[in-house]
Amino acid sequence: MKKMIIALSAVALAACSTTSPDVISRQDTQRMSVVQDATVLSVRPVTVDGSQSGGGGLAGGVIGGVAGSSVGGSREGVIVGVLGAVAGAVIGNAVERSATKEDAVEVLVQLPNGERRSIVQARGTETLNTGDPVILVTSGGKTRVTRAPAVRG
Repeated sequence: MKKMIIALSAVALAACSTTSPDVISRQDTQRMSVVQDATVLSVRPVTVDGSQSGGGGLAGGVIGGVAGSSVGGSREGVIVGVLGAVAGAVIGNAVERSATKEDAVEVLVQLPNGERRSIVQARGTETLNTGDPVILVTSGGKTRVTRAPAVRG
């Protein structure tokens, strides 16, 4: 049973990912990114819905099935095992979805040419405010917003 719980934990951790501007994926390192200047128009809090890869449901189903099958005799064990697997899968999906939910911000920016863009990213260490100069860093089809570095003249 301990091995099953460890397996469920590993699946839950593997499913976790972030959209934080402070976390760069390994595949995006040592790649040139496109950088654009922009100005923050607004920032609002949003929630990024959790994912359901199926790993949580699978692990929960296995644990519930094993736990349920050990109840009663052979006939009751099969019935309770099936019910345990179904309940475990439902609970596993809910746990995975909750564990992967993220507090985020939607940043509305205006580019120098007047075009506007909206980027949703996890809350980072920087606090962005209306009017702040920012840069949009695009790499691998993903864009993050960060405070613009000071310009030295």
